Amino acid sequence: MSGFGFIRKHRTWEDWLGMLLGVLIVVSPWFPFSSHDVMDAERGIMILNTFVVGMLVFGLGQLEYVALQRWEEVGEIAFGLWLIASPLILGYSGDEALRAWHITLGAIVSLLGALQLWQDWRLSEKELTKHPQ
Repeated sequence: MSGFGFIRKHRTWEDWLGMLLGVLIVVSPWFPFSSHDVMDAERGIMILNTFVVGMLVFGLGQLEYVALQRWEEVGEIAFGLWLIASPLILGYSGDEALRAWHITLGAIVSLLGALQLWQDWRLSEKELTKHPQ
């Protein structure tokens, strides 16, 4: 049971993981195993989408590291869910490898955000400000 206490506290490695996931999202259109079968117009929209979502996830990870607030975790959950849905909504689901990567990365971002929100839910505003220490 002592191992469960490890997951109950928001740790700084979780914020670093969020930043790493943001970088992976940004570079995901250029992963070597992606088939690149998406049409040029759809590819432009997909690249813009992944760049914006990746940078926002990266930025939220940085904000959590510097000044922890609950809305940042809610934002991570929302961006992760958007990344999961974006291949279907934006029409690039034909690239199976990229679709799988976006679903996987989106799920990890959403789960990380949910874990952090659960960890911070019972903390007061004063306790949230002491996060990086």
